[in-house]
Amino acid sequence: MVTKGNPGDNRNNRSSASVFIIVGLCGFFYILGLWQRSGFGKGDSIAVEITKQTDCSVLSDLNYETHHDDDAGTNDGSNTQVREFKPCDDRYIDYTPCHDQGRAMTFPRENMVYRERHCPPDEEKLYCLVPAPRGYATPFPWPKSRDYVPYANAPYKSLTVEKAVQNWIQYEGNVFRFPGGGTQFPKGADAYIDELASVIPLDNGMVRTALDTGCGVASFGAYLFKKNVVTMSIAPRDSHEAQVQFALERGVPAIIGVLGTIMLPFPSGVFDMAHCSRCLIPWGGNDGKYLKEVDRVLRSGGYWILSGPPINWKNNYQAWQRPEYELEEEQRQIEDVAKLLCWEKKYEKGEIAIWKKRLHNDDCSEKDTQPTMCETTNSDDVWYKKMEDCVTPSKPSGSWKPFQERLNAVPSRITSASVPGVSVEAFEEDNRLWKKHVNAYKRINKIISSGRYRNIMDMNAGLGSFAAVLDSPKLWVMNVVPTIAEKANLGCYI
Repeated sequence: MVTKGNPGDNRNNRSSASVFIIVGLCGFFYILGLWQRSGFGKGDSIAVEITKQTDCSVLSDLNYETHHDDDAGTNDGSNTQVREFKPCDDRYIDYTPCHDQGRAMTFPRENMVYRERHCPPDEEKLYCLVPAPRGYATPFPWPKSRDYVPYANAPYKSLTVEKAVQNWIQYEGNVFRFPGGGTQFPKGADAYIDELASVIPLDNGMVRTALDTGCGVASFGAYLFKKNVVTMSIAPRDSHEAQVQFALERGVPAIIGVLGTIMLPFPSGVFDMAHCSRCLIPWGGNDGKYLKEVDRVLRSGGYWILSGPPINWKNNYQAWQRPEYELEEEQRQIEDVAKLLCWEKKYEKGEIAIWKKRLHNDDCSEKDTQPTMCETTNSDDVWYKKMEDCVTPSKPSGSWKPFQERLNAVPSRITSASVPGVSVEAFEEDNRLWKKHVNAYKRINKIISSGRYRNIMDMNAGLGSFAAVLDSPKLWVMNVVPTIAEKANLGCYI
């Protein structure tokens, strides 16, 4: 006799299978999540393989001039002793050698000397590898990284409290969120930048490079990327901990820096625009020395923006809770120095003022008061050089070109023979050479331009051709030129 099966048995079997499938999928996605949060992915495996093949020997005969021969600047390794560097203790995860807080506090506070670079003597240097914070996760790809940073990557909450009402940064779950607000742009960075764009040509590629002094968490520079403007944001290592670290984690160019007694580490005439939003720099003090330094790094025809005190002090002194006479004197000093520099005031509304640097040095030759001109023969020799109370003669800049045209055009400082040892032919050959090299890199590492890498450093930038060839909205390149390089090509690439 054939016995009929219970119809419920099939339903039970199907239910059990569904449960197993759901559990399996949950387990798979849990493991996938752990893998993603570990920061170990395709790009990282490539880095590991390259690291395994890399000889980390400390060489005594390094050659800092750009070369492409396989044997240049190396030895045969027969007398090389391999030295292994072990991880530092976890307490050093936030260690920045030349900006150590303990060492900084031993220097004078006058003119921000204590916030400048003070590197440790040999006996205090670390010879270990500074570890990442525990739980460090792969940063979000751009543009999501502009708005979100994993908390584990920069575990510092003080700014979320101190700047809570100003929309700098917010802590949400296991991430920091950057709403795009700021002390001077309560309506958001986009609205603030649009107001500047009504005066400054930010929409047609004429402005490409900007400098933001006292940048906070670098939201100004982060949102300027929409205009295809690359901003170098600088801020000191001070009580606002991790400002520059937040900027870099967001994928925004930034360095630790301050306007104090040392010249900014940039050549002359390389920025199209400079910006200060409540950066607390005494622009009118010290006989206008800081404004003269901004003038040095601005291109002829460049713009300087100041928002916040003391601009339009008559309408704002009560909100700022500062004496009228003090703010009036500050603005008078700034206006006097701007006139001395022959800057033209283009705009003043609300708490924003914009000046424009003249195109030519002789535009103000008939002024009653002439500034003292710097006598240096090399205004690009700035590393650890004292800031001088003088005006740097403008570099030849020619007519402004939009960015895409400027990217591969020969810079005027080369066509005018202002860079010894670098000819037009050498510049063009360097561009051709780096196109070939970058194509070779992309054949090896096929995800270079995929968005996996956002912050890239060229440790021997030469003429900047590597960055020019890599140009992409998905990444940016920090060009570094060794201070002992023979050719003074710093600035050719900006």
